[in-house]
Amino acid sequence: MLQHVSIEVPPAEVEATVEFWRLLGFARVPAPEPIADFVTWLERDGTQIHVLHTDAATVPQLGHAAVVVDDFDGTLAALADGGFEAEETRALWGARRAFAVGPAGHRVELMDAPPPPS
Repeated sequence: MLQHVSIEVPPAEVEATVEFWRLLGFARVPAPEPIADFVTWLERDGTQIHVLHTDAATVPQLGHAAVVVDDFDGTLAALADGGFEAEETRALWGARRAFAVGPAGHRVELMDAPPPPS
């Protein structure tokens, strides 16, 4: 199980980033007190996104997190209603997929279903 992924976000984009991930089913959870001033933790079903607050944030061009969403069309609609764009791309393994970009520029792949086990 992948427990968490950390992304760097400028402080001014933290709350918009939290809202973006909330639309993907993640909720804010408390970060440990010693680091709570410079990180925001989000969690969904035991997987966490650690939003690192930094003025020197970097964003990979193609690297991305991928999230299986419970309701593909509903998630795309919720993102659109929240002011975020998601662009559907080619289906793989018979499942629909889309890419969205969060407020700080991080790409996220949205999947209707995960790939079949190897």
